[in-house]
Amino acid sequence: MLEVSSPKVAWLLLFVSGVLEIAFASSIQLSNGFTKLVPAASALILGALSVYVMSLSLKVIPIGTAYAVWGGIGAVGTVAVGFVAYGESASPARLLCIALIVAGIIGLQLTGSA
Repeated sequence: MLEVSSPKVAWLLLFVSGVLEIAFASSIQLSNGFTKLVPAASALILGALSVYVMSLSLKVIPIGTAYAVWGGIGAVGTVAVGFVAYGESASPARLLCIALIVAGIIGLQLTGSA
């Protein structure tokens, strides 16, 4: 298992786990309700990998902060994928809500103890 003691490494791992979370959510969409084998298998693997990589960051980053940042990265990134790949609405209200999530992620990173 990778030993994490540096805050910079922990935050990098947390970011990577968030990106894996975006790929996980995208694979769920592509799996068509888990009826397509390859995207369904990818979703399971990416989801597990995302959680594992996030768990490595917990050696340095408090769990409340890590989970909120991980979820925020996943949420914002998945919404962005929805805009680009699936033509979902990018209304001003949705963009404002995404900006609030991003502000919260930044705030948690700046005020976290790691």
